[in-house]
Amino acid sequence: MEMWNVIGAAMPLMLKGAGYTLMFAVAAMVLGLMLGFLVALVRVAALPILARIAAVYVSAIRGTPLLVQIFVIYYGLPGAGIELEPVPAGILALTLNVAAYLSESMRGALDGVPRGQWDAGLSLGFSWWQTMRHIIAPQALRLAVPSLSNSLISLIKDTSLVSVITVTELMLATKDAIAQTFQPLPLYLAAAGIYWALSFAFERVQKRVEARLSLAFRR
Repeated sequence: MEMWNVIGAAMPLMLKGAGYTLMFAVAAMVLGLMLGFLVALVRVAALPILARIAAVYVSAIRGTPLLVQIFVIYYGLPGAGIELEPVPAGILALTLNVAAYLSESMRGALDGVPRGQWDAGLSLGFSWWQTMRHIIAPQALRLAVPSLSNSLISLIKDTSLVSVITVTELMLATKDAIAQTFQPLPLYLAAAGIYWALSFAFERVQKRVEARLSLAFRR
């Protein structure tokens, strides 16, 4: 009974932190999708210099821990004269990180569209960009949805790392509640339950989007 009282007392603070978690995840995902698609296009188009820069960016982000990237942006950039508040620094770090992974998912999906689709578009008089926009990208989106959704679910959990730069998201809110109650086990379990609930909700959305896209392509 005492455990439920502890969780109930801490829940308003934790739910407020969960709101920040959701904000970070959605903001980073939207920005990451835009940046990731741009990086994927550059690499698919095989623009020599830009493609090489994009490849280095993807390799560097995927080859280093997200925690280090957060430290570099929040604690390192001020040394170069760029100082960011915790919230924009956290969103920037998460965006750059998830964009690298999303770009690979989208590049794989774009490469997965049969070559004949390119030939069909070009034979109709479409330019490379028109073929990409009207023929290739819609088909690639259907292929990429499962991977993109998995990245979003992972991103929800990765937001816990921005607590190291004093952003009061779910993890830091939980730590604050523990400091007041000295009851780590029930509160960490409650935090895990909230993360699971958020991930489950996005998983359901993913399945609906997949079903609608499959239905649209059958038509």
